Amino acid sequence: MKQRVLTAMILAPLVVAGIFFLPFNYFIFALLGLTFIGFWEWSQFTRPAKRLIESVLMSSVLVASVLIFPTDVAALQALTVSHKGLLALGGIWWALASVMVVRYPASTPMIASHVLFRQLYGLVTLIPFFWSILLLRAYDYDANPYHGAQLVMLVCFLVWAADSGAYFSGKSFGKHKMAPAVSPNKTIEGLIGGIVAAIAVTWAGANAFNIPFQTPWSMLVIAMIAVIASVMGDLVESMFKRVSGIKDSGRILPGHGGILDRIDSLTAAFPVFALLYLWLL
Repeated sequence: MKQRVLTAMILAPLVVAGIFFLPFNYFIFALLGLTFIGFWEWSQFTRPAKRLIESVLMSSVLVASVLIFPTDVAALQALTVSHKGLLALGGIWWALASVMVVRYPASTPMIASHVLFRQLYGLVTLIPFFWSILLLRAYDYDANPYHGAQLVMLVCFLVWAADSGAYFSGKSFGKHKMAPAVSPNKTIEGLIGGIVAAIAVTWAGANAFNIPFQTPWSMLVIAMIAVIASVMGDLVESMFKRVSGIKDSGRILPGHGGILDRIDSLTAAFPVFALLYLWLL
């Protein structure tokens, strides 16, 4: 526990500083580095004996997307058709992934089938994650360079609040298992507690950061759906680890495991939040 707390105390200020104070181009490179590590850890789910090749192949697709799609602030703020397509891809994937979690272990053949499918799952998990953070960070950048950073932090706060709310609510009231075959400790009561905590934090954060939503109802809907997506992100990684016989995605973070173990909820929450906030709602 001490190691876990110490790592969090060191990591949290670095994350906040990176989100708020890195120049935009350096922020892109930092986000690329984080995603490359994510692909390295995902390679355990594809071909464990050829992890370097697997991670390079998947990372190359991300690099290609950065070279093909606009990354300048003006284009990111305009939300081009290509950017909307990337957000839609993320939304579609997490809807499909949710079905896979609900059907597990019947969905195991979809996971354990051809290596190309497992590579594809990694791509649609991490590439929309990368682009959604970039799009949120660029939001209204010309008017206020920190406004997008506040949006990114709001999603982080939302997910962290949901995790804490779900933990305490599940401990106190949890009776009905949500996905026992994937994660026996997660309960419906915990999910409800997480949603309530996340909505409260989203409302407080939106007021503190002066982040506009079209209506209070749109804020409520976005927060609720993003929380559910974050839970699915956690469950999806747990499902892949179960199928692959892996406990932790890595050991890069002492006491926490790998990068994917820390960002699994965020890989789903960011694309879903960005899809709803920047485009649909």
